[in-house]
Amino acid sequence: METKENYSSSAKTIAAVSTPQAPGGIGIVRISGPNAREIANMVFISKSGKTLNDIKGYTALYGRVHDENEDIDEAIALNYIAPYSFTGEDVVELSCHGGIYIMRRVLKAVLSAGAVPAGPGEFTRRAFINGKIGLTEAESVMELISAQGKQAVRTALAGHDGALEKKIKKIRDMLLSTAGHLSAWADYPDEDIPEVDTETLEKTILEAKKEIERLLSQFEAGQAIREGVRTVIAGRPNVGKSTLMNLLSGCERSIVTEYAGTTRDIVENTVILGDIPLHLSDTAGIHLTDDPIEKIGVDRARSKLLEAQLIFAVFDSSQELNDADRELISAVQNVPAVAIINKSDLSTKIDLEYIKDKFKHIVYTSAISGEGLDKLEKTVAELFKTEQLDPSEGILFTERQREAARQAGECINEAHSAVKSGMTLDAVTVSIEGAISALLELTGERATDAVVDSVFSHFCVGK
Repeated sequence: METKENYSSSAKTIAAVSTPQAPGGIGIVRISGPNAREIANMVFISKSGKTLNDIKGYTALYGRVHDENEDIDEAIALNYIAPYSFTGEDVVELSCHGGIYIMRRVLKAVLSAGAVPAGPGEFTRRAFINGKIGLTEAESVMELISAQGKQAVRTALAGHDGALEKKIKKIRDMLLSTAGHLSAWADYPDEDIPEVDTETLEKTILEAKKEIERLLSQFEAGQAIREGVRTVIAGRPNVGKSTLMNLLSGCERSIVTEYAGTTRDIVENTVILGDIPLHLSDTAGIHLTDDPIEKIGVDRARSKLLEAQLIFAVFDSSQELNDADRELISAVQNVPAVAIINKSDLSTKIDLEYIKDKFKHIVYTSAISGEGLDKLEKTVAELFKTEQLDPSEGILFTERQREAARQAGECINEAHSAVKSGMTLDAVTVSIEGAISALLELTGERATDAVVDSVFSHFCVGK
């Protein structure tokens, strides 16, 4: 991996629009690199006559930005002096009115003055290379940008503040201390080094194992609040699927009538239920039909069940179970599912004991009045264990991080097995060193260029 020294000495000055590519009140062109101030001075003239070289870091000038031909817009130039900037380099941010045309012209002027276009995530990558942030903190930047709910923001912000990195380093330091003692005791038998106590060794290994297992156990809950859950609303016709869809959406997404078979295709929407984004699909009622168009919708509904991460199986409390209900019950046995007993405000005819025997999670609702929505929110949180998440602890939030943690966990398990079976301490040391290596890759302290390239390839340009 490139070091701070050889990267900084060869780094070009980069520039990009760092605000969304859409009209807005303010737009920002960010310039970072050894010639950031010189390039900015070529396109920016302050009203006071001062240049960016005349002012301190974290101060600004008001003026106009121009190209070779004419003024483009009024602007504020904010000055950051290395190493006290996000990237660790000299940085200038030109803030103008946020029109798309204006932003493109300002960027073009900056590039003509000598900057080169920034690649995806290159500003954050430079922050990582220059030691301003760790790799897990860098990854949290995109999680912050894409967060869809309060808990997702809290998790990403904790990651950006270093919560995960601190937790990993705590485990790593624990293992490093143990590995150092093992190596010293084995390599210098004539020195006055305390003999390795097997009981203490096993205790340390078990503590590291416990921490890694907790991290891994929280991954899917964290993934649910960040990426959302593919959720299918299914049931036979006229049980209230579309009414439930509209209730969760907060608006009319599906047509609701008293006639069965109104929904003939899949209606989709994303909603936030508690802290979890649900990517909802309201499907056609599952039943036998001779209508060729309706049959296509029913077939698509059956296919959608196979793709779901969560199924809301809706039943009509006021009707007895029929063959379509039983087909649905059979289809959802191997998928996380919630039985929603709808129309609970009407007299009950459904076989509740049969439902209780088939479903672990049952919610009684009246989709028209909204009754039961709080219970549904709580049930989904319990299903995906999101109510147990504490972002301040540090949470894994990418597949790369999970794989590195999994590898570390495997090595720790091997070390524990070696201790329990009475193998030589050399074998234990090899396994512990394997775990340390995986954790160093997780934090980016020993990440390959390929890993770093992969991380930043998912970033947007300008960040």
